[in-house]
Amino acid sequence: MSSWRQERNQSRSRGLDPQLSRTLFLLLLCVASNPNPDACLVAQSGNGSSVSCHPPATLLHHFPADTFYLVVEFFNLTQLPANALQGMSNLQELHLSSNRLENLSAGFLQPVPHLKVLDLTRNALARLPPGLFQASAALHTLVLKENRLDVLETSWLSGLKALGHLDLSGNHLRTLPPGLLANFSDLRILDLGNNQLETLPPGFLKGPLRLDRLHLEGNRLRALGEDLLLPQPDLRYLFLSDNKLDAVAAGAFRGLRQLDMLDLSNNSLTSVPEGLWVSVGQPARDMVDGFDLSGNPWVCDRKLGDLYKWLVANKDKMFFRNSTRCAGPEAWKGQTLLAAAGSP
Repeated sequence: MSSWRQERNQSRSRGLDPQLSRTLFLLLLCVASNPNPDACLVAQSGNGSSVSCHPPATLLHHFPADTFYLVVEFFNLTQLPANALQGMSNLQELHLSSNRLENLSAGFLQPVPHLKVLDLTRNALARLPPGLFQASAALHTLVLKENRLDVLETSWLSGLKALGHLDLSGNHLRTLPPGLLANFSDLRILDLGNNQLETLPPGFLKGPLRLDRLHLEGNRLRALGEDLLLPQPDLRYLFLSDNKLDAVAAGAFRGLRQLDMLDLSNNSLTSVPEGLWVSVGQPARDMVDGFDLSGNPWVCDRKLGDLYKWLVANKDKMFFRNSTRCAGPEAWKGQTLLAAAGSP
């Protein structure tokens, strides 16, 4: 795997609380020494009990009252009792991935007001009940990756006052409601990758949020307008690969004073407007983690003159140079953009 692909994969996990890594390490040690594969793993620490349940273990009827970390994964559960978390008021992390949960009760999270991480990856949720997060003011990380969401309603996320990481990737979202992010002042990581989004609502990124990382890859976006990214000057990682982008406004990156990584690969770009690169890369900004423009049908004519200059100045940060090639005109077809940029 190339360094760029590794970077893109690693970027998805960098927003997690370091406490999660320490707890996972502790649980791995328990797995290695567990003499009874039919029992859930229970580890004790100064914070309380960490409980991890995976098949073939038999689910516990009652979890320790001091449980602060709970994993119940790969059991194909379609539903959970409304009072499943009763008596675990100190719970801080709950991982329910790889089940088949179809719905959750509105009061499911009320007994765990200190919950910081909720992972619902790979379930069958098509909607969330309004009021689910009314007692979740401490929740920092919400992962709804790979469910069956085809719509979102702003009321579903009401009550999330400390949300810093929202992962909605791998669903079936075609549209997003206006004002979805209006109240998330702490949001730093937003992952909407691998949905079916064709457009984003006007002013989608306006509000108190200050994003560090934005994932929009794997959608159906056709254009990147002037105003989408303008409210997010501190954005550092921007992923737009595998869309259908054939137009990028000249001011699309205007004001992005800290952009360290940009992925525009595998789109339909034949050209980009003059002035697009003024605010990214040298000399205004050192794009330290690189960029990817490969997999586009570039037409290597004089209209790319501005891009050529930028590529020459930033070629050391360019990934997949050999896959960033001209689709036309005929004289340059199959040649790399860097070769075209270096021609008289």
